[in-house]
Amino acid sequence: MDLKRHVSFVDCPGHDILMATMLNGAAVMDGALLLIAANESCPQPQTSEHLAAVEIMRLKHIIILQNKIDLITESAGINQYDAIQRFIQGTIADGSPIIPISAQLRYNIDAVSEYIVNKIPVPVRDFTSAPQMIVIRSFDVNKPGAGVDDLKGGVAGGSILQGVLKVGQEIEVRPGIVSKDAQGKIKCNPIFSRVVSLFAEHNELKYAVPGGLIGVGTTVDPTLTRADRLVGQVLGEVGKLPDVFIEIEINFFLLRRLLGVRTQGGEKQSKVQKLSKNEVLMLNIGSMCTGARVLSVKSDMSKMQLTSPVCTKEGEKIALSRRVDKHWRLIGWGQIKKGVVLEVS
Repeated sequence: MDLKRHVSFVDCPGHDILMATMLNGAAVMDGALLLIAANESCPQPQTSEHLAAVEIMRLKHIIILQNKIDLITESAGINQYDAIQRFIQGTIADGSPIIPISAQLRYNIDAVSEYIVNKIPVPVRDFTSAPQMIVIRSFDVNKPGAGVDDLKGGVAGGSILQGVLKVGQEIEVRPGIVSKDAQGKIKCNPIFSRVVSLFAEHNELKYAVPGGLIGVGTTVDPTLTRADRLVGQVLGEVGKLPDVFIEIEINFFLLRRLLGVRTQGGEKQSKVQKLSKNEVLMLNIGSMCTGARVLSVKSDMSKMQLTSPVCTKEGEKIALSRRVDKHWRLIGWGQIKKGVVLEVS
C-alpha cells in the first residue's frame, strides 16, 4: 500500500438531539461520508436533515456508505440501494457513489479509501493570507493535582481556513472573554497568546497549513479552554481577524418542510412556518452556535440580535434552527449581508 494522502475525520453525531454539534463540525469539512444503516429503512428522519445541512455548508463531495450489509440478505440490500437512489434524487448527493460496507467486519473499507482519494479532491488552499483558524474543540490537558511548574496552557483544536500558523507566533482569539458592563451592555476582550506547540494526530509540527485538524498549544489560562469553552471562536494573527458582530442582517431561505421529525404512517411532514418577530432561533455561524432574537422580517431579509457576539464576516453562510417539540430543528439557511460591529477592547 502506498501513502497517498493524510485525511482528518470529524465524527458528526447522527442523533437528532445533537444536530447543532453536527452543524458545528460541518463548518470545517471538505467532503462528507453519509452513513446509512442497511438494516433500517431509508431515509431515517436525521438522514434527510443531515443531507440538508450538507447542502447548506456547500459540501459538494459526498460518498454514501451503506453500512451493516452483513446483517441483511442480498435482496434486502438491493431494495435499500434503490431506496437510497430515490432519496438522493434531485439533492446535492445525486450521482454520488453508494458503497456497501461492513465496518465491523472491515468489508470494502479499501474501496472507501480509494473513493476518498479519487473522488474528494484537495481544495485550493490559501497559504499567503493572515492565518485564521476556526475552533471546534478546546481542552485543558492538565491532570488533576498537577504542580504549578508542570501546568500547561490551554489547547484549541480546529481547522486552519487560510494562512500558515507557526510555533512561537503571537495570536489573538476573538470574540475572547465576553462580559457585561454596569449598564448591561455586552463587551468582549480578545484573548492574546502565543503558539507553544502544534500537533496533527500525534505528529508535532513546526508550522501548520490549511486542511486537516490541528491542535494548537497556547499560553492561555487552561480554565478558559476547559470543556470546549473556546468552541466557535476564531484564532489567528493579531489584529487581522474578522469583526465581531452582535446584530446581523441576513438574506434567508426556509426549507419547505420540517426535516428530522418522525411522521405517523403516510402523514406529510409539517410545513416550516415563516419567521416571526421576537421569536428566538438558534444560529450556526462557522462553528459558533448562538441564540438570536428576530428583530424584524421583510420578505427574505431579517434583522437578528445575537445572544452572544460572533467573530464572522459579511457573506458568511449560516444555518437556522427552531425549537420544535423540545428539540432544535433545521428550518433553513441564510447569508450575512451586514451587521452591527461590537468594538473589541
